[in-house]
Amino acid sequence: MKSRLLMLAAAVLAGSVWMAPPLYGQAAGETFTATASVKWKGKTHTAPVRISVQEMSSEADRTELMKALKKGGTHAGMEVLQKMTDRGTIDAGEWKAPIRYAFARSTGSGRVLTLVTSQPLLHIGAGLPDSKPKTGYDVAVAILVLDANGAGHGELAPAAKVHMNPSGAIVVDDYAASKVWLKGIKKGQ
Repeated sequence: MKSRLLMLAAAVLAGSVWMAPPLYGQAAGETFTATASVKWKGKTHTAPVRISVQEMSSEADRTELMKALKKGGTHAGMEVLQKMTDRGTIDAGEWKAPIRYAFARSTGSGRVLTLVTSQPLLHIGAGLPDSKPKTGYDVAVAILVLDANGAGHGELAPAAKVHMNPSGAIVVDDYAASKVWLKGIKKGQ
């Protein structure tokens, strides 16, 4: 397991002052396809990914989730996520998880879309594809960096813990030892 500080995720989730206002409704009813790619034990493994976003989260949802993560990390965040309605799904190969938090911020000519599920998508680790779940890695987090046409790249933590560090940055502690990249993201496929 590898802990990584995703500064982009921190800015999007926490609502950093340098970012433009949220884009409510901008991704509603949108579908994206991509290829998930991970290097594991010297081999590259890929899987098709389909992300469907039916509804964006509100500013009140973002505020409530941030308070929970600051207070008690993933466990407290899960309590909030479980109360939220499904906003879409992330499908990766044979695995599927409901999106409970979907938030977009403008990047000028594009946007960054942050998605958090209410359950892990897949535990990549000891033996693909049958890695065993580990307590606390209860969500999946996807970050999509999109241009004006909805194309781009991103990354996926298919099983993760999420909390805030003392400076208020979001930390995604990924179950996987290797980063899962989302390549060739396209809108509407």
